[in-house]
Amino acid sequence: MSEELKTIKELADELGVNKQNVQYHIKSLPNKERLKNEKGIILLTIDEQNFIRAKILKISTDKVLADKISTDKVLADKLSTDKISTDKVLADKVTTDKVLADKVSTDKISTDKVLADKISTDKISTDKVLADKISTDKVTTDKENNFLIEKIKIQEEQIRDLKEQRRNGKEQLDIKDSQIAQMQNLLDQQQRLALQDKKLLEEYKSEINELKSLKMPQEDKKENQSQEEVQTIKKQMEALNDKIKGQEQLNNQSSKKWYQFWK
Repeated sequence: MSEELKTIKELADELGVNKQNVQYHIKSLPNKERLKNEKGIILLTIDEQNFIRAKILKISTDKVLADKISTDKVLADKLSTDKISTDKVLADKVTTDKVLADKVSTDKISTDKVLADKISTDKISTDKVLADKISTDKVTTDKENNFLIEKIKIQEEQIRDLKEQRRNGKEQLDIKDSQIAQMQNLLDQQQRLALQDKKLLEEYKSEINELKSLKMPQEDKKENQSQEEVQTIKKQMEALNDKIKGQEQLNNQSSKKWYQFWK
């Protein structure tokens, strides 16, 4: 299977989720047509994998952040409650001591206590609202940052793919240029060989004609021409014929090589 394509199960195993989770996010893909292998199993491209991976990782990050915010809020509420209880106990003790010491000042102490409780309650409410707003703003900012980081990563991956394609295209062009240069050299060699072969054939034909004229004695020549001279002429003609046949075979082999190269 191609390293770029993955099945739903392979991507789910990689992300540590079930297949249903991946299938749910496939519905959000912009393209509705899915690639399939020979068994009819859906194959996801790199872009589709990145899209689904970003969705699942974003949901996991948001859940962890939400759990942390919830835990922090519980701790803050507990601390506030403990502080209020402690302040109330201390206030009650002061009130009791004041009642025992001076009944006249009871009304004043009660009024101060009510005011103190109101100020404390207002402060706690204000702090809680401010903490909730800060938490909400932080969650929104984190979501936006995660989206931008995901978008940048996808764009960087696309840029790397384009650079790789351009580098491969340049290498292929260099290979084609080299092949064209080799073919041109072979063509030049073929043309030179053809000219040489033509010249040799003409020379061989000329020599054969000369030998033929020697082989066919004129009527005015002596009939007792030595048998040795006749044999010598025959051998020379046979040697020339062998040279012609050998040259024709070389020409045929060269033509076959040229044909196979162009194939």
